[in-house]
This record gives sequence, structure tokens and C-alpha cells, in this order.
Amino acid sequence: MRALNSLGFAKWLGVAVATVVVAVIAPAATAEASSVKMAFVDTGNTGRSITAETMARIYAVSHNVDARFISRGIEVNPYEIKVEMNAQILWMNKGIDLSSHIATQLTPQDIKRSDIILTLTQTHKAHILATFKDAAGKTFTITEYAGKGDADVEDAWGKPMDVYVRMFAELNALVPVVVEKAAQEKAAREKAATEAASKPKP
Repeated sequence: MRALNSLGFAKWLGVAVATVVVAVIAPAATAEASSVKMAFVDTGNTGRSITAETMARIYAVSHNVDARFISRGIEVNPYEIKVEMNAQILWMNKGIDLSSHIATQLTPQDIKRSDIILTLTQTHKAHILATFKDAAGKTFTITEYAGKGDADVEDAWGKPMDVYVRMFAELNALVPVVVEKAAQEKAAREKAATEAASKPKP
């Protein structure tokens, strides 16, 4: 795996705005079967998970990774469905407008259709595993899946801007790793399945 973290937030996020708009605001309506499908999940889908999804979309486009992404919440508040203002400000500073995002509740269909489900905390992971039978074997915390231990990504909701900056930096160190890992694992599974299918039956 490439040494992706060394790229740095400013470098890998600093891609052309036109490319970013395509990747983040207007993703393709359909995905090829070979694309790895990843869901980022937190509590309300207004801060950490949408930030991770946005970073993942930008990274996949700028590094030619065949992947698709969604973000969801396990307890979406119907009265707080927009991206948290401090997060919006940080993205606007990068030329990304997330004002049209509407928080979305995690569903059984999301679980079924995702190859990998990455939560922002251990509590999110435990809730998903206890609630959705199809989540077993493909649900991890983002730090766990990145091989960085099992610490939670701090919730910045309602906190000062410096906490949001810290959250962005933490996800910047994790998102490239998990995107590459998931894509490589999907490719390996498909290769193994193809080789198994091509072997003559006894």
C-alpha cells in the first residue's frame, strides 16, 4: 500500500474545483459492479460521516480509485439535517459547498448494498451489529479498519472551530488508507472468484 498519509491534507485535497464538483456534488447515477461500495456512519450524518464521505470522493477521483461512497446516521434528528456550520465553513474554504446535503438515516438496504461499513465510534459499530444482521463481517470503526487502533473519532458537534480542524485532520489521516484498502480487498476477492470459476470441475 502506498504511503498515502504523507500526501498531507492540503496536497491531496487541493485538486481542481471542477473535478471536485463532479466527484462530490454530482456523482454518477450508477456504479459498475466492480466498484467497492463504502458507507461512513456516525450519529446524525451532519459532521464526521459527511466529511469522511466527501474526502473519500475527492481522494477516489484524484487517485483513480474505483469506489462509491455514501454517508449515513444511526439517529438522524429531523430538525438538524444540514451540515454543521463549522464543517461547512472548512469545506467552503476548499471550494466545496455542502449546503445541499440532507442527513440520511441508515437503512437495511444501505447495509445490504455496502461492501464496507465504517463507523466513527465503537458505539456506532455496536449499534449497527446489534441492529442489522447483514452487517456482520463488514462493519468496522474507521480507525480499526485503517489499522490505527480502535479509538473513536471525536465528535465536533457544538464545539469550537479548532475541534473541527482537529477532526478534519484525523479523518485526513484515515480516509485515504481505508479507501485504498477497501478497493484492494474488493479487487482481490473478485480475482479469486474469477480464478475459482475458471478452474475445471472434477
